[in-house]
Amino acid sequence: MPNSPSRLLIAAAAADAFAALLHLACIALGPPAYRWLGAGERMAQMAARGEAYPNQAALTIAGVLLIWALYALSGAGVIRLLPLTRLALLLIAGIYLLRAAAAVVLVPYFPGNSATFWVVSSAVCLLFGLLHALGVKRRWRVWGAKADAA
Repeated sequence: MPNSPSRLLIAAAAADAFAALLHLACIALGPPAYRWLGAGERMAQMAARGEAYPNQAALTIAGVLLIWALYALSGAGVIRLLPLTRLALLLIAGIYLLRAAAAVVLVPYFPGNSATFWVVSSAVCLLFGLLHALGVKRRWRVWGAKADAA
């Protein structure tokens, strides 16, 4: 059973894809979605004025999250092994965990975001990071040298 798909990495992929969909919902639903998801009043107002930045930012983040979902599916064994899968998943886990831990440092740079946003988004990043990290840990032996060679 060592080659069976990794449930943790499948869950990580689903989490990444869901987060990407939430960012795309901001584009589709406009200012109320930006407010509801905690992007801050400034972003919501820019979206209301039709400025491109909020949608560009949301689209960029959604794109990155979808790529991360593909890497998680690759690491899980659901799709073919992508280049540098093991390294990519380690970096993804690290980015999520760093974001969760760095919230206190980031708060002053985003004054429009509420305390609720920081607590919830940091908890979500911690959960997503742990899913990726634990999934990688469990799959490490299965991949062997082939993961880095792919």
